[in-house]
Amino acid sequence: MTQRLIDTELPRPSRSGGDGGRRAPCAAELHQDYLKVLGDRVRGARARRGMSRKILARDSGVSERYLAQLETGQGNISIGLLRQVAQAMSVPVSDLVREGADRPIELTLLVQRLERLTPEDLAEANRLLTARFRMDGAAGRHDRVALIGLRGAGKTTIGRALAADLDVPFVEMAEEIEAVSGMSLDKIFDLSGQAGYRRYEKRALEQVLNNYPRSVIATGGSIVSEPETYDLLLNACFTVWVKASPEDHMNRVVAQGDMRPMAGNREAMDDLRRILANREQLYSKADAVVETTGRTVDEAVSDVRRTVAAARESEPAAAK
Repeated sequence: MTQRLIDTELPRPSRSGGDGGRRAPCAAELHQDYLKVLGDRVRGARARRGMSRKILARDSGVSERYLAQLETGQGNISIGLLRQVAQAMSVPVSDLVREGADRPIELTLLVQRLERLTPEDLAEANRLLTARFRMDGAAGRHDRVALIGLRGAGKTTIGRALAADLDVPFVEMAEEIEAVSGMSLDKIFDLSGQAGYRRYEKRALEQVLNNYPRSVIATGGSIVSEPETYDLLLNACFTVWVKASPEDHMNRVVAQGDMRPMAGNREAMDDLRRILANREQLYSKADAVVETTGRTVDEAVSDVRRTVAAARESEPAAAK
């Protein structure tokens, strides 16, 4: 509960009621669909390797009958047994269980090569790919400034001031997510959970990027936890990590009028420190970092403005 209070904005009234009457697939249907995809992948991997079901059963220690159920989408296999099946076919278990469409073979080979690189070489490979294939978003990426960081860092306060200073629109992602979903944030979590929130968040970000070529965007604290959405943000915006100490995060949340974290203050602080530690590597992917602890709003805004101006000056002429 603590993480959700820290990561999201305070609840706002819903802008409309419900989802227009559309019926979403129920959990049982989604589960059955997933088992069918999993079975298809196992059967396809076995076929590519020229293995009969009998041979796979022998090599994996999983019965032919169970494999038949698995391949037809009827087997609710445990992760332990699935790992045995994957190992018998020399297939990473992650390739079998991943969501979405199957990867092209070229991507699978590329991932395998990248996995052998050191962190430093990975960073260099990322820079080379970005430059070679124009993965840095549209020209004028620096015309959008996106602020990331946990709730209580000062994103909204700094964002509004910076947008006014730059004479561009200020966009609060929490409000955009509510507009896309037609529900308050609390309602989204209650009805759809984290998965539903992530879908609405990505859809809202795509609309914001399409509608606001010049803007300052305040994002939710957990946007960095969704790789595809975060990558979209990094490629389309100049990102700034608005950073603060755990104590400042907590004090500012309380100052906003939310007393709920104080009910278990010690536990809440421990959770907050853990979240910051786990996300530090993700937040550090931002183009710049602005420390707000011990600084005034004006000082923080000035820091961001100078950072953005310097980045624009160093931007290649072709991208301007």
